[in-house]
Amino acid sequence: MFSPDLVDALDGSDALAKRRRAAADRAVAAGQPSFTEEVWRYTPIDDLDPARYAFAAPGGAAGPAGLMSGVDDGAAAVVHIANGAVLDVSVRADCVRVDTLGSGADDLIGTVAPEGPDVFGDWNLALASAPVVVSIDPKAVLTDPIVVHVHTDVDGLAWFPRLVVMAGRTSQATVIEHHTGGNTPALICPLTELSVGDGAHLGHVTVQELGEAAWQIANLCADAGRDANLRIGHVAMGGDYARARIGIDMTGRGGHSEIDAVYFGRGTSTLDFRTFQTHVAPHTTSDLLFKGAVDDYARAVYTGLIRIEADASNVQADQTNRNLKLSPNAWAESVPNLEIENSDVQCSHASSIGPVDADQRFYLESRGVPTDVAEALVVRGFFDEVLDALPSEQISASVRQRIDELVSDADFTAAL
Repeated sequence: MFSPDLVDALDGSDALAKRRRAAADRAVAAGQPSFTEEVWRYTPIDDLDPARYAFAAPGGAAGPAGLMSGVDDGAAAVVHIANGAVLDVSVRADCVRVDTLGSGADDLIGTVAPEGPDVFGDWNLALASAPVVVSIDPKAVLTDPIVVHVHTDVDGLAWFPRLVVMAGRTSQATVIEHHTGGNTPALICPLTELSVGDGAHLGHVTVQELGEAAWQIANLCADAGRDANLRIGHVAMGGDYARARIGIDMTGRGGHSEIDAVYFGRGTSTLDFRTFQTHVAPHTTSDLLFKGAVDDYARAVYTGLIRIEADASNVQADQTNRNLKLSPNAWAESVPNLEIENSDVQCSHASSIGPVDADQRFYLESRGVPTDVAEALVVRGFFDEVLDALPSEQISASVRQRIDELVSDADFTAAL
């Protein structure tokens, strides 16, 4: 897909360069994926033509505030990255450190994901031109978020953002990762690593507001230590094709994780989600809730796996995906899966796809609410549960307002 020779032009230590070349070799050996592979089923991955994009790091200007309006105010740290270059780093809390290439990031890249988890993850390691590592001191308690803005507005650009978050033992923090883009074709393949130390509480929210011509193939890999608490939120509102692979390994006894996502597809966009809740240690819990709506000709794909390893006894894991079709031409697919190697567990999965609930609409109509208003209220209420679960109240409020705007433009009766 890309040339391993590109590695030689990147900055970094000799040790990182060696790891980059190994990753590029793995990626070349793997080749370009196809929808005939199970992990790319239901996706338009065969439409990806790498020749349309050029790998470069031209930099540029910061992106629009969008759903993040006002979030930077009082933030513990703010990082701006655009088109493959770090533009600005502002650290306002003594217990937070932000490292880039040459300042300490080289050895920490790959802390959670030393390889893969797919070919785009390997290309990310090989070609990440502006990796950022955020370290939170042990025992630190941050009441304000750490914000990382990632913007893409160069026509035909391919690049690989990488963010590593190291949450020290018993620390408490929230990290918000914001992806924006212009209305130009681009290929963005970010990889985020979350290392949650023993007893730490980490919230991480990804807000995706890319332009309608952009392709994003994203990976998030997380490791939760003993008695750790990890809350992951994902908001997807843009992109032509936007894929998010989210994998959490519960490796520490007593750990807990939550994954919540809200998405709204319009036009001809495809929003693709693949999640992995892997329980390695005993006495761990995980809970997943994804809710989305598709309008116009949009498509949504969800595939989830709960895996319980043989030594992971006394585990509770839940997985729920709900989808609303707001147009007869919209399409959604939901495929939950379980792999259980230990009998001492409690696991559940559920999924649904359908239009606005007729009974709920009728209930409101019977009390004098006009049909169009009733339908809008049902859709707004559909998202409340997951919006309340996001680890940032400010982001929840912004997303709720954006959904209100989208709902006001939708023609729900056409989906019936």
